[in-house]
Amino acid sequence: MLDTPLARFKSLRVEFQTKDGPVAGVKDVSFDIFPGETVCIVGESGSGKSVSSLSLMRLVEFGGGRIAKGELLFDRGGGAPEDLAKKPLNAMRGIRGNEIGMIFQEPMTALNPVFTVGRQLTEGLRLHKGLGREAAEQRALDLLRQVRIPEPERRLQQYPHELSGGMRQRVVIAMALACEPKLLIADEPTTALDVTIQAEILALMDRLKRETGTAVMFITHDMAVVAQMADRVIVMFRGEKVEEGPVEQIFEAPQHPYTQALLAAVPKLGEMRGKPYPEPMKLMGKTLKSDAPIPGTEQPLLKVENLTTRFPVLGGFFRRQVANVHAVEDISFTVNKGQTLSLVGESGCGKSTAGRSILRLVEPLEGRIDLDGVDIRALNPNDLRRARADMQMVFQDPFASLNPQMQLVDQVSEPMRNFSTGSQDDIMHRCEMLFDRVELPRSFMRRYPHELSGGQRQRIAIARALALNPKLIVSDEAVSALDVSVQAQVLNLMMELQAELGISYLFISHDMAVVERVSHHVGVMYLGRIVEIGPRAAVFEDPRHPYTRALMKAVPIADPRNRKSERDLNFKPIPSPIHPVGYEPAPTEFEEVTPGHFVLVSESGY
Repeated sequence: MLDTPLARFKSLRVEFQTKDGPVAGVKDVSFDIFPGETVCIVGESGSGKSVSSLSLMRLVEFGGGRIAKGELLFDRGGGAPEDLAKKPLNAMRGIRGNEIGMIFQEPMTALNPVFTVGRQLTEGLRLHKGLGREAAEQRALDLLRQVRIPEPERRLQQYPHELSGGMRQRVVIAMALACEPKLLIADEPTTALDVTIQAEILALMDRLKRETGTAVMFITHDMAVVAQMADRVIVMFRGEKVEEGPVEQIFEAPQHPYTQALLAAVPKLGEMRGKPYPEPMKLMGKTLKSDAPIPGTEQPLLKVENLTTRFPVLGGFFRRQVANVHAVEDISFTVNKGQTLSLVGESGCGKSTAGRSILRLVEPLEGRIDLDGVDIRALNPNDLRRARADMQMVFQDPFASLNPQMQLVDQVSEPMRNFSTGSQDDIMHRCEMLFDRVELPRSFMRRYPHELSGGQRQRIAIARALALNPKLIVSDEAVSALDVSVQAQVLNLMMELQAELGISYLFISHDMAVVERVSHHVGVMYLGRIVEIGPRAAVFEDPRHPYTRALMKAVPIADPRNRKSERDLNFKPIPSPIHPVGYEPAPTEFEEVTPGHFVLVSESGY
């Protein structure tokens, strides 16, 4: 690490124009980033983390912001540092992507839907590095291998919508690394990734930093990632820097009350050891209605037997079916009334497809789905519509699942109107109760989705899912994109509702610490199959399948003195789930290792 900073933020103030006059997104923030150093900026959504990074790239102007005051000094290696805040926007083109790389939080909006992955990856290399077409394509292939994307040659020809969320995020990371920038700005780069890929991406960024001296400005709300990556930590709250210091000092002796509250909200793997049932987290400044464990019942609500879902792959001149994607392959499990079963695994393993197949948002190929005595697969469209009142879904991205043109009160009341559950006054009264239940003020009822933060939008999605008093809620990565403090509140809300209303959850997640906190039972998925399933304590404290062990080993720990090294991560390449037409996989056989704890013994590729 050198003595002169690579980038300096001096008294930065960024303002946004609103109907009520200018609002400061960042107020008087100053800090330095040195070559070869990782600076983590933490804080909840709306604290000004992303605005600071977008200011350095001069992208904040495209989002309605204005740098009102301050200097943004960047050392380009040719004499005195240049103030990027004063640079004309067209001169920034040579810096963006080439000298400062950026990994954006939302991969679908960061990629152009009309160009192939290969075209987008090679564009920067040809523009900034002057590479020819073949050399750029070869470098793009190497980058995709680096970020561990299976079948990279095929991926170059695909469009962003053909990839899963985790894969798209890896493509965005590969694009940012393409030109080997001096400074890499990573804005929540691992939020949408599962633990195994997150661990490898973090190790990749760490290796890049060591080999090339690249500095990393890492924006995140995941304190375990901060402990794994950071040299220095900057804590932001409501647009201001409230604390700065070496990573050990921030974790072991936080000074500011906000930093202390942030660390208290982090679910830690191992916290639930010895506790048979889930229980809400104790948060600073928040009183719980009850912190009693939630035993649930042993009465089955949902029985899934031999569920299989495959998607056809079309090819050739006539677009005939040439293969199948084996997304979900012969899975069986039971969810009890008032209990939570979590499905964990990495992106592309079939977790979300399993959840959607149970609700018949995706039509399964075979298998039986029994919800409280009703065979869901045997229902005709009218009966299925009625059955949907008992099973609801909370999606991963609340912005995409809410209608941007409808007020929130109409979105929450829409299911009740669709199913004619009462008079207009009854519906309005229930809406008010639901807003109270998810701890949102009733004044929000007349707002639109864009006027809320991510955590508030997710609460609206939960309120809408609760509108019809469902028996089962499928929660698909419902808290993965939320800040730790908001995530802890949403999880507590879901557990309180479970204790009060006896709701069952099928909880789909890749966050092992969250899964440990909320689950009664856990199923681990790999390549469309469940490889291990059992009571939460059995799976977490005595993992038997090699993939489950690898998954546990990859979980970052919120302790900077206990970091994972790249040697700890011995993952095998993920085989392709695509098989030719007519291929029949081996039957699924389980061994019961302890009562209720089953491990896959048939050939599974891991």
